Amino acid sequence: MGQGGEPRRVQAYDGELGAAVARAQEGDETAFAVAYRLVQPGLLGYLRGLVGEDAEDVASDAWLEIARDLGRFRGDGAGFRGWTATIARHRALDHLRRQKVRPRSAAVLEQDMLDLAGPYSTHDQALESLSTEYALELVRGLPRDQAEAVLLRVVVGLDGPAAARVLGKRPGAVRTAAYRGLKRLAQQLGVESVTDDGSRTLGEST
Repeated sequence: MGQGGEPRRVQAYDGELGAAVARAQEGDETAFAVAYRLVQPGLLGYLRGLVGEDAEDVASDAWLEIARDLGRFRGDGAGFRGWTATIARHRALDHLRRQKVRPRSAAVLEQDMLDLAGPYSTHDQALESLSTEYALELVRGLPRDQAEAVLLRVVVGLDGPAAARVLGKRPGAVRTAAYRGLKRLAQQLGVESVTDDGSRTLGEST
């Protein structure tokens, strides 16, 4: 999974992540800690975009479920990131229903999350130009589908089909939402618009 569309750093971790998950499924607690360390930053950034300041609590609930159901998981490192994002999203939506709060249209992008920029210059320029406060202001203006697609693609590092599975949408719809969201952010930042090459990396075949 995940050729050009994943952030370079996240993609580089997938081999280590897959090996850690396999060991953790055999009862290696240290390996589970490694998997947590690799997945948690992106997962927490994604949850901040859904539930704001409650992200830490929701992430804790998600990890309890992940640990409980780890033996059922089948797949590689990239697949594990998608699986954990799906669990986290379900817990976030449950939390929002309990709070009777509509999902936020904004994504709180912490500065450490901005280090997970994508592999193409447009993504790099856009994300590296954002301060935390400015990121919040800009992403708040994105429609929710675009904000969530950008988070899954750039922060969590999922490829198009994996992000689509998390959201329960067609890959083409997620590709389009992510492309439009990044293009809008780039325009607001005054950098070059997302190129055709960039748009192709935002989603593999539909």
